[in-house]
Amino acid sequence: MKAIICTKYGSPDVLQLREVEKPTPKDNEIRIRICAATVGPADCAFRKGDPIIVRLFYGLSKPKNPILGFELAGEIEAVGKDVKLYRVGDQVFGLSAKISGAHADYKCLPEDAPLAIKSSSMSYEEAAAVCDGATTALTFLRDMAKIQSDQKVLINGASGSVGVHAIQLAKFYGAEVTGVCSTTNVSLVKSLGADKVIDYTKEDFTKASESYDVIFDAVGKRSFAQCKGSLTQRGVYLSTVPTFSIVLQMLWTSMLGGKKAIFTTAGLMQSKENLIFLKELYEAGKIKAVIDQRYSLEQTAEAHRYVDKGHKKGSVVITMGHNSKS
Repeated sequence: MKAIICTKYGSPDVLQLREVEKPTPKDNEIRIRICAATVGPADCAFRKGDPIIVRLFYGLSKPKNPILGFELAGEIEAVGKDVKLYRVGDQVFGLSAKISGAHADYKCLPEDAPLAIKSSSMSYEEAAAVCDGATTALTFLRDMAKIQSDQKVLINGASGSVGVHAIQLAKFYGAEVTGVCSTTNVSLVKSLGADKVIDYTKEDFTKASESYDVIFDAVGKRSFAQCKGSLTQRGVYLSTVPTFSIVLQMLWTSMLGGKKAIFTTAGLMQSKENLIFLKELYEAGKIKAVIDQRYSLEQTAEAHRYVDKGHKKGSVVITMGHNSKS
C-alpha cells in the first residue's frame, strides 16, 4: 500500500511517498480502507517537532510513528475474529489519536478506538473534516469550559478547522459568539452564525472594553497574559497549542479562584459517543463541514506547505485514490 512516511523532523520535504506493507488486523482490530484524511496545524507541528513539547509524546529525536495523520474516514475491509461492533463494508469515521497513521491507504485500529458509523448524508471528506475540527472544539467548549447558554464567547482563529466548528457548537449551546478573523474570512464567519465578527487586521480585541466568559484561542496566537484583561472575573481562556507556558499557566490558575487558563490533549479525549453526537448534529443541520482545499495522498507535502502558511479556511482534506462520493 501507499503511505506518507516521516522519518525525521523538518520541513514538508521530509515527507516521502513509499510502498509499505499492508497491515493485518489483530483479533480485536478492524482494517479500514481510508478514503479521506486531513492535514492541519497539529500534523505540521508533529512533522516539525515544534513546539518542543510535542516531542515528549511523539518522539524526542524523530517521530515514533513514521506515518502521520490522525483524522480519517473510510470503509472497513477486514475484521479480527473477536470484533463485534463492526462488519466488513461499514463506512466509518474517527481518529487514530494515539498512534497516528491516517496518511496511508489502510489503517488497523482496535474496535474500541474513537470510531463511529458515518452518516449516509456525509461524504468521506466531510466526515474527516468533522473529525478534524469539531471533536477538538467540542472537547474544549463543552468539557473544559463548561459552556453555558447566554455566555459571551470569543473565538480567535474563527475561520480555521477548529474555529469554524467552535462557532457552530457555541451557538448550539446558546452562547453569544464573537469571531476573530482576517478581512477575507469575515463573510464565512458570519455565515456560520457568529453574532459579531472582529477583523484582527483593523482591531485588537484585547484592547477593547468588551469582556468574555470564554476566550477560545483556536490558533494559539494570543497568550493568556494578553487575553486576561478581556475575561470576566471567572472567565476561561482556552488554547489548542501545547506550549510549556500554557501548561504552567494552567497549573497556576487552577489553584486560584478567578480566571483560568486551560489546555488539554483533545485528540486523546475523544470517544465513540462524541462522534455519534457530532454526527447527529450534522444530520440535524446544526453543524456543517468547511473544506478549503483537497489534495491527493501523493500531494501531502504540498498540503503541509499550504497549512504552514496559516491562512486556511476550515479543513484541508487528503483524498485517496479509491475514494468515492459515498
